[in-house]
Amino acid sequence: MKTPFLVAVSLAALISSLPAFADETGGKTGLFNTRYCEILTLDRDGLKVDATVYNTIGFNDCPSDAWNGITEKAAARQLGVGGVELNGPRYWVLDGIKGSGVSTTGKTITINGIEMGERATLVASILQALGDHKLYKPSEIKRDTVFTYSAGKPVFDLTDPDGNVYRMQSYAQIVDKQQTLDDLAGLGAKLKLPKGWAYATRILDKDEELVATGIAYVLQDDFLNSYQRM
Repeated sequence: MKTPFLVAVSLAALISSLPAFADETGGKTGLFNTRYCEILTLDRDGLKVDATVYNTIGFNDCPSDAWNGITEKAAARQLGVGGVELNGPRYWVLDGIKGSGVSTTGKTITINGIEMGERATLVASILQALGDHKLYKPSEIKRDTVFTYSAGKPVFDLTDPDGNVYRMQSYAQIVDKQQTLDDLAGLGAKLKLPKGWAYATRILDKDEELVATGIAYVLQDDFLNSYQRM
């Protein structure tokens, strides 16, 4: 039987790494610099935490006044769950998503006037939920997705000491509430990069795809911007 889960959790890395809107047919396009927000519902079930992801993609652009008026306690009470975690606002820096494993229930919720759709579910261990997520440390996410980055648009990459490249999928207004797309070109000067890491940006001269087959490796930087390994 599920019991309330009322401790502070740190699953934002998992939330922002899930495909926000994808299906097994056409997927979603035209996402570049599109604003969205997410709510993760949490319930303890024995030694596991059951979580469901809801987001605003396809419904609205997560209006600021309404989003800022949401409290985790009130949202959890309304939804009848042990706890919730708010993730956002975020903005995509990719153009399209195709994938599988996304909720097809059609279930929606409305919190403080913001409508959201159910997008995915995940199960985490209690240790994973209670543990602090470490920046610049990849997490393994089970999913099959294709992210499309279009020619003529900028991309923002982190490279680790082993030469692995992590491409930004979304930037956040969580740590820096004023961060915009224009700020990302100079983001490298603000990051506290681990030794041997580098940040770079460029304009694509052709379309590129970032494919995850079974497992995606994702991480976040100091500003909770999210990246996936290429």
